Amino acid sequence: MKLILLGAPGAGKGTQAEIIAARLNIPTISTGNILREAIRNGTPIGLQAKQFMDNGMLVPDDVIIGIVRERVAREDCANGYILDGMPRTIPQAQALEAAGIQMDCVISIEIDDAVIEQRMTGRRVCSKCGASYHIVANPPKTEGICNACGGELVIRKDDKPETVRQRLEVFHRETEALKGFYEKLGKLKLVEGNQPIEDATRDIMAALGIKA
Repeated sequence: MKLILLGAPGAGKGTQAEIIAARLNIPTISTGNILREAIRNGTPIGLQAKQFMDNGMLVPDDVIIGIVRERVAREDCANGYILDGMPRTIPQAQALEAAGIQMDCVISIEIDDAVIEQRMTGRRVCSKCGASYHIVANPPKTEGICNACGGELVIRKDDKPETVRQRLEVFHRETEALKGFYEKLGKLKLVEGNQPIEDATRDIMAALGIKA
């Protein structure tokens, strides 16, 4: 089962990818992680990517595709994988198809912007131990104080309202069009994201034709 999870930042893609990967015994391939690994290992394509990054440039799609192709050729991907962080744009999706990296199913986790803003701007992280909280869903016992170590709870830059709105804007402008691309290929399935985690997992499994 080769999967892509689509959805706005904060829609729960990472959480669901972790659950599905464990359930189906397939790896989650994060483009950020494999890029860093290729650079660390000094592979030819990793060195190519490093040159762009050292010069403060974005790594071009063809280099990223090359790194993804190397990674999915490994033995642990024989039964499938979940692609995380790619494709973000139609040209990337077209390049994946052209490179023979074809997906079985693309799950889009649907959730309103207002709900995402509420979710993300309510997140708090301990400045000392990194424990995560949410002012509504998982509040600390004492406001602003970590239950575990007593450290101060802070809002990450990524969770500030202006940053969240900016990221949502980029998603709608660049990534949302992928739904139409994969719908034409007959691979798109929509799943309601504004529900408890286990319910969203159940709906994803049903969309994949797998009994939960």
